[in-house]
Amino acid sequence: MREDQMKEIKPKIMYYGTPTFLLSTLNEDGTTNISPMSSSWALGDCIILGVGLGSQAIENITRHKQCVINLPSPQLWKNIEKISSFTGNQNIPRYKKELGFTYRKDKYDAAELTPVKSKTVMPHRVLECPIQVEAVVKNIRIPDYNPQFAIVETQVVRFHAHEEILENDCHIDPSKWSPLIYNFRHYFGLGPEVGKTFRA
Repeated sequence: MREDQMKEIKPKIMYYGTPTFLLSTLNEDGTTNISPMSSSWALGDCIILGVGLGSQAIENITRHKQCVINLPSPQLWKNIEKISSFTGNQNIPRYKKELGFTYRKDKYDAAELTPVKSKTVMPHRVLECPIQVEAVVKNIRIPDYNPQFAIVETQVVRFHAHEEILENDCHIDPSKWSPLIYNFRHYFGLGPEVGKTFRA
């Protein structure tokens, strides 16, 4: 590859290959909202999330600073896609309306997923996700350079994993576990593409 073979472009999105997750947050009435997302990174027991403003998720974690980060396997991509155009916010932001979002409160039912009580936090986990991370929100910051999103710092308080992906009591077997990767609106797992988002 030579430098003159490179081309500068302006991609519409920047999801160049990040794990998809379902963020569980607590609604005002005590029910759990789940939101498909794909902006996160971890360092020690700290997990940083990128959450869009105007979403039910950011409203919930601003009011109640607990959440669950549920990590699905590639096999769950269709379940996630079923709720990718739903929002738990009845007052749908204009930009989401333009993208075709509609209101849906019970996303567990819509996604055909199972809620299960958490051990430490109030939002429910997603049973089908092989990894479920209970966390508390430590800080929420809105960057001046991009006020459409919030950077949310969380601290892990409990980590759950399906027994089938474990190597021993404190290690996950990487040959048995693969995250669902969101790569320029395509879903991938262990190399091959498994599906594509239906959203424009």
